[in-house]
Order: sequence, then C-alpha cells, then structure tokens
Amino acid sequence: MPATTREAPALHLSRPHRPVLVAGTLGELTGPTSGLVELPLRLWWNPMRAFDLDQHTMLTWMYENVLREAIRVDELRTYINGATLVRLWPQLNLPRAVRAAWEARHPRLRHA
Repeated sequence: MPATTREAPALHLSRPHRPVLVAGTLGELTGPTSGLVELPLRLWWNPMRAFDLDQHTMLTWMYENVLREAIRVDELRTYINGATLVRLWPQLNLPRAVRAAWEARHPRLRHA
C-alpha cells in the first residue's frame, strides 16, 4: 500500500529562509498612529531610524519594513496599528508572500 502524505500548509517567506509573521488578530495590533517612532536596529538597519508617522510616506515606509522584518509578535503589536494597517493596506509595497500571508489570515485586508 503506498504511503500517504499530508499536504503541509503553505509557507510564506518574506525573504529567503524568513517565514512571514502574521498577527493572530488585527485588534491586537495597538501600535502608535502618530508622532515619532524609532525602530530598533533589528527592524531597520539605517542610521536614521526615526519615522514621523504624521507624514504619510514615512508611515507607509515604516509599516512596510516592520511587516517584512518582524520575527516576534510583540514587534508587530508595538509598531503596527490594526485600523491603520487596514487603511494603508492597498498602498503598501510588500513582497507577494507577505501580502498573501496577511490576506490569508485576515481576509478583511483583501477587501480594503
């Protein structure tokens, strides 16, 4: 009798060897929505790590980087705001795998 294998769930990679991290709920994402935010070196390795969230371009840039680089859920919770993420989602320039992983877990983003 041939051996059967169970299909593994799709694994989305934000880049080689880095699985995409997705928050369990959008409601748990309670990061700031305005003001200056300085990302840790682990998330943004540029010497200028402060983002002025009151500037739309800076806000979207920070979200793109955090969504791509986060490896711990607390990083998502600290820097991403769920309602702001929904609002920005169509404008974010993300790797396909990041977008696919987030939309698979949170279909609401697909319709944003």
